Amino acid sequence: MDYFAHLARDYARLRAVAAPALSAPVPTCPEWTVADLVRHVAVVYLHKAATMRLNAWPEPWPPDLSDTDPLRVLDAGHTELMDQLTSRPPTAETFTWYPPDQTVGFWIRRLTQETVVHRIDAELAAGVPSAPVPADLATDGVDEVVTRFLAFASAASPPRFATVEHLLDGRTVRVEAGASSWFVTLAAPIAVSFAGEPDATVRGEPDAVFRWLWRRSDATALTLDGDPALIDALHQVLGPATV
Repeated sequence: MDYFAHLARDYARLRAVAAPALSAPVPTCPEWTVADLVRHVAVVYLHKAATMRLNAWPEPWPPDLSDTDPLRVLDAGHTELMDQLTSRPPTAETFTWYPPDQTVGFWIRRLTQETVVHRIDAELAAGVPSAPVPADLATDGVDEVVTRFLAFASAASPPRFATVEHLLDGRTVRVEAGASSWFVTLAAPIAVSFAGEPDATVRGEPDAVFRWLWRRSDATALTLDGDPALIDALHQVLGPATV
């Protein structure tokens, strides 16, 4: 998959959609306007560029960008990010928050997925049609959510899931995006496998499943089988995982 092509397209779309709608509220991030959303993406870009440059988390952080032009700082953050992502091979070592993958490639994937999610946010806020998420990018995004933001994060940071701990009853939901499947067991910690006997299934095209997992759409475009309460539990557990 060409992450850089996806990142370039979604960055351009995010910027174009955001520019005329900076004062609009963001329905998927209720405390933000589009200007806040743009500054958030800019800060993420700047933070990850600095992380790769320093090979450590930058301190102190974040900078105060409240009085800056959001589009200008977004452009600056994107430039710094791309300088870091393209100045060495994806296999080059660098610090990340995911111990099994300490490479530039981790950040290439993560920032590509970050950008498409917030591109969707900008589209929803601006009231414009949302461009489809290509199947390869959406499938990759589903994998990232369930394996890293659910399974890894619930093991590495249990307090983050304290508010949904009562929902972790050991049952399994099959998440099926196109031809790919993940079996998500709601336990402490959450476990993900690639085979099993599910108690419920969430099925759909990769784009629809990706948006649902990131809580950017409802389940209208999905097929849901099994206990509705279990599927709702998975969606609630995604809350602390995808903020």
